[in-house]
Amino acid sequence: MSQPPNQPPSGGFGAPQDPNQPAAPQPPGQPPQLPGQPPQAPQTPPSGAPQTPPAPQPGYGYPQTPPAPQPGYGYPQQPGPYKQPGPYDQPTQPGQPGPYGQPTQPGQPGPYGQPTQPGPYGAQPQYGYPQQQYPGGPGMPGTPPGGGGKNPFKGKPGLIVAAVAAGALVIGGVAWAVVGGGDDDPSGKKPLAKGSDDPKGGSSAPVNPGDGDGDGQGERDDLNAGRQPGESKVLFYKEAPKVPGSGADAKGMWVKGGIAAKAAYKEISAYDVSTGKTAWPTIKFPQKICGTTPQVTDDNKIVVAFKDGIKDDAKCNQIQIVDLKTGDKGWKKPVEEEGLFDMSLSTDLSITGDTVMVGRSQSGTALQISDGKELFVADKKEPGACFPSGFAGGKKMLVAYSCGASSPTEHDELQQIDPKTGKAVWTKKFPKGWRIGRIYSESPTIVYLTNEDKKKWNITTLRPNSSDTRSEVGVDEKFAPECDGSSFLGGSLQGCLGVTTDDTNLYLPTEATSGANEVVAISLATGKEAWRVKSPLEESMLPIKVEGDAVIGYVEPSYDAGGQIVSIPISGSHKPETLLKNPKGTSEIENGFFSKAVDYVDGRFYISTTRLSGSSKGQEKLMLAYGK
Repeated sequence: MSQPPNQPPSGGFGAPQDPNQPAAPQPPGQPPQLPGQPPQAPQTPPSGAPQTPPAPQPGYGYPQTPPAPQPGYGYPQQPGPYKQPGPYDQPTQPGQPGPYGQPTQPGQPGPYGQPTQPGPYGAQPQYGYPQQQYPGGPGMPGTPPGGGGKNPFKGKPGLIVAAVAAGALVIGGVAWAVVGGGDDDPSGKKPLAKGSDDPKGGSSAPVNPGDGDGDGQGERDDLNAGRQPGESKVLFYKEAPKVPGSGADAKGMWVKGGIAAKAAYKEISAYDVSTGKTAWPTIKFPQKICGTTPQVTDDNKIVVAFKDGIKDDAKCNQIQIVDLKTGDKGWKKPVEEEGLFDMSLSTDLSITGDTVMVGRSQSGTALQISDGKELFVADKKEPGACFPSGFAGGKKMLVAYSCGASSPTEHDELQQIDPKTGKAVWTKKFPKGWRIGRIYSESPTIVYLTNEDKKKWNITTLRPNSSDTRSEVGVDEKFAPECDGSSFLGGSLQGCLGVTTDDTNLYLPTEATSGANEVVAISLATGKEAWRVKSPLEESMLPIKVEGDAVIGYVEPSYDAGGQIVSIPISGSHKPETLLKNPKGTSEIENGFFSKAVDYVDGRFYISTTRLSGSSKGQEKLMLAYGK
């Protein structure tokens, strides 16, 4: 339940911290990098396998040696408001109810007490005022989404040279222009042979029009040439539209109703999943697409936002509905900003039922999908001058609030709201210093939080339809989901690849700087590890969805071997079973999707870029589809 203003929330966020306790050493991290963008050449990585954790320390986990400050995440922190002993000042005794009412076991790290490490991904700026960067944690600022993530240069020294030669980051949130995100093979060579050597006999050349229009013309290479028995085949391969040298976003991939649709720059293209041919004519927009809904309505509708002009300060405020089944455009309308500090340089869109939330820097406008009617505006609320800092959609509509900025009462809140009226269903208030970073799942509600001052992170699961805490993750591990990036003063609370859940467990990938990683199942009831399984190959495995009684995982490709889709049984041995083994002949193309979206639907695997670099080498990679 929400707390009275200026009072500490009920329950603690871990045992008190001993100021005399020395800090545990922390391995060196990676250089900062924008989330969702092609990575820089890494520094010398820390040791590969997960390290033996240091002895538990009192407080919110293990004290960390703070890294050099970075720009971007979090409001400037003020001294804590609570002068007298309170719920956060009391030590938790073994066997007694701990924070959020959960029994604490002796010898286990306290809640909100997982150590964080700095990493190569830059800050994930959320809505609101310019912020300070938080240096670590799973899927969050200062980590390669979550403290790790795919290292595209692992075992590929040639790519490091190519990235340095080809890339430059424009500071200020303008664009990446580096290798990756669909750039050409850095070796400058095509690994693809002419002709066909389909082990099943006959031609298996996929549709490869080369222009992203999917018309089946202009095939140049047989991507299935040399395909070995047991390997999947490429169903179709699409190249991206030309974009400016500064690059462009390509966020948005939807697979539903026999159609695979992809957004890139100023257009949306759609392909028949069986043939790869054009499902409907490509939709052209007058300006850059700057927002897409990850969700699709029950009747196959999506919503996109595009800019209202070509200037750098053009607003992302033109909202358009699209029917994925037919390619028809529905209603279109501009959405106005609300107040002085409300900015729409970028827009975060999410769908809940028949409502689309148009999130901006300090507010959000809810529109009815069926007709575009404005339903309500989510903006500043009292007490504490709370402003929206992010939204999440799906089965529930959630809004994160940043309250009392730069004041003694500064804190974050999470609220479930009615998607028709905007009225609060419940409100969860978090202690000072703990910031809402990601929503790993809206139903069940699983929140990832960070504490910049203490260099800690926490994952909290809430009880159904309630603000009460069900559990907090108590696993001492460095997790590495790959989380979507955002623009300055805007971003998404959702969009993490490598995080999935069911009603029993949360599934997260560990970080491995070299070799295989693991997928860990964490009980939602206790926050403790239920089981873990190692990747079947010497490459990282990412859980992408739960289907039936199994977790579907993507084992990323190596430099000379294709990726795999595996099924991990939730019960029993948990041994991964290979569903698709992608061909070696396209491994360099598949491996080139550094910033990517993936999906596995009806036995087919789809991978696409989420960022186009604007390379002058030729058309970039947009999308690949594999099947049997």
